[in-house]
Amino acid sequence: MPSNKSVSEEPITQFVNCRILKDHQLQREDLWVREGKILNPEKLFFDEEGYADHQVDCESKILAPGFIDVQINGGYGVDFSQGCDVRGGVALVSKRLLEHGVTSFCPTLVTSPPHIYHKVLPEMEVHDGGAEGAGVLGVHLEGPFISREKRGAHPEHCLRSFQQGSLTDLLEVYGSLDNVSIVTLAPELPGSPTVIQELVKMGVTVSLGHSVADLSQAEQAVQQGATFITHLFNAMLPFHHRDPGIVGLLTSDQLPPNCTVFYGMIADGIHTNPAALRIAHRAHPSGLVLVTDAITAMGLPPGHHTLGQQHIQIDGLHAYVAGTNTLCGSIATMDMCVRHFRKASGCSVEAALEAASLHPAQLLGISQHKGTLDYGSDADFVLLDDSLHVKATYIGGEEVWRK
Repeated sequence: MPSNKSVSEEPITQFVNCRILKDHQLQREDLWVREGKILNPEKLFFDEEGYADHQVDCESKILAPGFIDVQINGGYGVDFSQGCDVRGGVALVSKRLLEHGVTSFCPTLVTSPPHIYHKVLPEMEVHDGGAEGAGVLGVHLEGPFISREKRGAHPEHCLRSFQQGSLTDLLEVYGSLDNVSIVTLAPELPGSPTVIQELVKMGVTVSLGHSVADLSQAEQAVQQGATFITHLFNAMLPFHHRDPGIVGLLTSDQLPPNCTVFYGMIADGIHTNPAALRIAHRAHPSGLVLVTDAITAMGLPPGHHTLGQQHIQIDGLHAYVAGTNTLCGSIATMDMCVRHFRKASGCSVEAALEAASLHPAQLLGISQHKGTLDYGSDADFVLLDDSLHVKATYIGGEEVWRK
């Protein structure tokens, strides 16, 4: 007599009455989860003769992969670049991000003095998410190896150039690259080609940003292994028809075979005009990665706050370096960005959701277990209504937040 008990003793949860985002389409299908992973129901039925221990009725809502934010400087009064109570600050932001469907993220440090990096980086350990908050995928270091002309809100006195053109320059400033996922640098800086190659060898994603690079310098950087553009259009030379600069990477024919250049967009309605968002999306839809670039003031009322070493002023949805009209990050949440991007670009629901999940996972090289609902993937997902408002967030198949 075959047993009707599954091979693993762990309980199985079946999510029913949902439209799941799979193979770039919303499909009416159930989702099966065991031990934090998405199960193949055919294998479950035929190989194990298993069954669901629990059912969750999703009430016809959309079930999509959890959002991944690869550029977020802080929020809710926490500034990752301040260097005080680092673990407590990361924990607070991690917990609050669940409300916005974010299941994992890259805490981002803006240009800072070396002692800040030496203090903060060892405290920002990579870990999975759970009931306590979204997971940390590694730190995004934005600067200090960037252009003075395009430094934006980054403090000029902390900027650095490559003295030796090797990892030694980075280790002197950062102390260590152990918990680092992404480094944003300006590819026109002398010595950057070797630095890019060495970072890529270590498995660090190199992003081009805060830069006055021309197109050929940007293409050379991609040939050396760079794969990302930090907040496209912002803090770089504007598109020009005779030299489109970094923006030209979106349609370049000088890239290595099978190379996808990804690019971050702050779709908050402030950093990028909707027409520019549409141009980028239509030129290179598979590379678009939604980022919040959120700062300490996300989730706080208007007034004075900090960003790294700078004082900032919040006015409505705008964040400025205090006393200037220089934008310095956003106060948008990821679900807001998904909704704005969909409305501004006219793209499909699927495309808007994948820009916040699949594409960032592909960028970081983790799409085999994050950013999709494929069999064997981590069961990190978000339940949304038709207008893409978050109703519940799940990590490892467990509900971690509900509206």
